[in-house]
Amino acid sequence: MQKIFLPIVALAALMAMPASAQKKGDAAKGKEVYEQCGVCHASATDEKKMGPSMKGLYKKAALKNGKKVSDASVTEAIKKGGNGMPPFEEILTADEMTNLLAYLKTL
Repeated sequence: MQKIFLPIVALAALMAMPASAQKKGDAAKGKEVYEQCGVCHASATDEKKMGPSMKGLYKKAALKNGKKVSDASVTEAIKKGGNGMPPFEEILTADEMTNLLAYLKTL
């Protein structure tokens, strides 16, 4: 019984951790990933380039598509693209996406 109990306790502890604690991402590496985004999206100003500025993205109530700003909605927008933005689903790795989200949270 102890052999089964310990893995269950470890799994329960992991599930109880917030998602941000499970995989936080590296904002410095995310800034490197953002270089390809910066062609169309400003980061330091509210200036609109081809796409909306990412400055203060995680402080906004909603994305341009009306969805509440969250890791899931931002990830979906990046992966699927739309309104002239190409999809990045097959371009960015999972680690690059995690790092990019970490960087976007610093803006």
